[in-house]
Amino acid sequence: MAKKRSEQNDYPALTANGWTVLGIVSYSKEVSGYQLKKWADYGPGFFYLSPSFSQVYSELKRLEEMGLVISRESPAGGHNSRSKRLYRISAAGKRALMSWSRNAPVEAPVLKHPMLMRVMLGNMNTPERLREMLAEYIEQSDLKSREAAHYAKFTAAEPYFAYVWIALRWSERYYAAERTLAIELLKDLDLAAERFGATDSVPEWFEAPALPPALSPESDDPSDT
Repeated sequence: MAKKRSEQNDYPALTANGWTVLGIVSYSKEVSGYQLKKWADYGPGFFYLSPSFSQVYSELKRLEEMGLVISRESPAGGHNSRSKRLYRISAAGKRALMSWSRNAPVEAPVLKHPMLMRVMLGNMNTPERLREMLAEYIEQSDLKSREAAHYAKFTAAEPYFAYVWIALRWSERYYAAERTLAIELLKDLDLAAERFGATDSVPEWFEAPALPPALSPESDDPSDT
């Protein structure tokens, strides 16, 4: 039984781009690199990542060398058209993707929020400029939410894409929530500007008490080592 479990966890060490590309290939009978890139833009690009064209082709080459995808040259379809290479997932690719999807640890998402970082550095900015930036971010979030809703509508028409559909529905709600949070943050700017403007000295340092052990079972405080 332990041996069987070990075999299930035996998936190749691919990059995030590699798993994205292999996952998209698994949804198609055959797909070109160009089609794969477009798929990434209106699918995983909303919630995971969207590889560039060069990354797509380099990952496809690597996946084929590993035996996880199979390709063939498709002849030109007409005048002035060019042949193209089409890719499909192999049996080994299906096993690898199934093992990774079922058994790889689900890591906590890494939040890298450039807008919030700019807000934190408000001591080096102005409230007026931050308002402009937040207003632009609100528009961007609204657009992303509407784009996700648009693609979700089309995937909903095909039962085969049911899991893509619900991932895009989540993306729609996620960016709508980002918009709401940014609007609330915009309201908070006046309060922050007022409080910051009332300061007349720079504190030595900011230090908060550690989280109670009951809430933080694993401490990473350097003083504990």
